[in-house]
Amino acid sequence: MHCSEEVLELKEIQSLEGHTDRVWSLAWNPTSSLLASCSGDKTVRIWQRSSSTSSWLCKAVLEETHTRTVRSCAWSPFGKLLATASFDATTAIWEHIGDDFECVSTLEGHENEVKSVSWNASGSLLATCSRDKSVWIWEVLPGNEFECVAVLQGHMQDVKMVQWHPTMDVLFSCSYDNSVKIWTEDGDSDDWHCVQTLGGHISTIWALSFNPSGDKMVTCSDDLTIKIWETDNITMQGGEGCAPWKHLCTLSGYHDRTIFSVNWSREGIIATGAADDAIRFFVESKDGSIDGPLYKLLLRKEQAHEMDVNSVQWNFGENRLLASASDDATIKIWELVSIA
Repeated sequence: MHCSEEVLELKEIQSLEGHTDRVWSLAWNPTSSLLASCSGDKTVRIWQRSSSTSSWLCKAVLEETHTRTVRSCAWSPFGKLLATASFDATTAIWEHIGDDFECVSTLEGHENEVKSVSWNASGSLLATCSRDKSVWIWEVLPGNEFECVAVLQGHMQDVKMVQWHPTMDVLFSCSYDNSVKIWTEDGDSDDWHCVQTLGGHISTIWALSFNPSGDKMVTCSDDLTIKIWETDNITMQGGEGCAPWKHLCTLSGYHDRTIFSVNWSREGIIATGAADDAIRFFVESKDGSIDGPLYKLLLRKEQAHEMDVNSVQWNFGENRLLASASDDATIKIWELVSIA
């Protein structure tokens, strides 16, 4: 049965406590049961599910490296390295060695707060963005060395998030300037440049996420809407450069405060987290009507947290396992369960 036809409820599995300030961001490890969280308390916590009790326990606290808020975290595609971006203007690279995490590199160059970090699909490139309006691309070299290969200037304001396309070396950035910019490398000159700017949101774009095949993207904004965008994936994969993205539809009226986070599951369910303390789920509408909505609300969870929901992230392995992070200093693990 397709998820759009099921009757579902969101079941809270566990609330994870330990951070002493707001939790900004979450990242599931792609190859294990580890979950990373980062916070205004300047630390990163690594959580792991116990094989004996199935409950989530704090396995490690990464501290005394960042001197200010840790805003974003991301695992490398093979799960060995964790990148953490901080308001102290640095990005730290941690290596998982045995049971420990060791800071093996510190990336410096941004003028002020680093807001987001993202690895490309192969793990050969890392992108960071900052309140300094720039996006940096780093090449991963042997021996945990990182070389800046591009500084991308184009946004007019604070850049909130960077995200690589799931299958190609095409980079997306969203900003306080209400736009998404799409960046690719020129094959002849090795220079990175902006190939498209997506307008339409009328306030800050906080986050974006791709569907599994990479031919659709969702963005969320301070304008209280989420927008779905699409591209011609055949053209993209055919090596003809970056096919243009087009606006497909806008979903509005579902959150009444800023939407901070959006994440698209492998099963096709879009989760959103917002400043109204709520989590929402959307799916593609299968009703077949030509004029009907292309996407519909699947489920709403009021008071998911006691304060703003800053991040929602689907687990890689278990399709309906979701983690959320909040200003209330907690992380919650949820499961979407069928009740029909």
